[in-house]
Amino acid sequence: MKRIAFLVSGNGTNMENLVREIQAGRVPGQAAVVISDNPRAGALERAKKLGVTTAVVERKDYETKQDFETGIEEALSQYEADLVCLAGFMRILSPGFVERHFGRIVNIHPAYLPEFPGAHAIKDAFEAKVKQTGVTVHFVDAGVDSGPIILQERVAVRPEDTLETLEARIHEKEYRLYPEAVKLVLSGKARLEKM
Repeated sequence: MKRIAFLVSGNGTNMENLVREIQAGRVPGQAAVVISDNPRAGALERAKKLGVTTAVVERKDYETKQDFETGIEEALSQYEADLVCLAGFMRILSPGFVERHFGRIVNIHPAYLPEFPGAHAIKDAFEAKVKQTGVTVHFVDAGVDSGPIILQERVAVRPEDTLETLEARIHEKEYRLYPEAVKLVLSGKARLEKM
């Protein structure tokens, strides 16, 4: 059974949902470890409540970004991760890190890429007054939210929406789409191949 590691920085609701899907047998994998760069991340407590091992790898404990990423890689190796799921991980991984884990890192993004990349996608879409935004699950490449798309779906922006109501509907879509995409990756139906 494939072992899944999660990289998180914040609250961890996408991680929690995906772990619950794994534990219920709806995603054929094993939640190996939740790794956070933030020792105060709510995701760590969520993971512990679900019985998932946690690890903290803080950037401030390392002299360089490369050393920090080596720390993450040591944790991934220690817990024998086959797949890395980013779930609100707020750091950009270096091209070298991505290359060493080619085709084994996926991310969920709260917009219909390539629209609204970056850390504030929901707010950016709301403020742009678009009629639709969405959710995207993609393989991670060396860019920001630019990797090959695994699955994506639109989410309507309603005239009566507030930022909070739009965010809630996007999260609902994320909770359904991320497990579907991870199943595709684990089954080999979605994969990244080198050119």
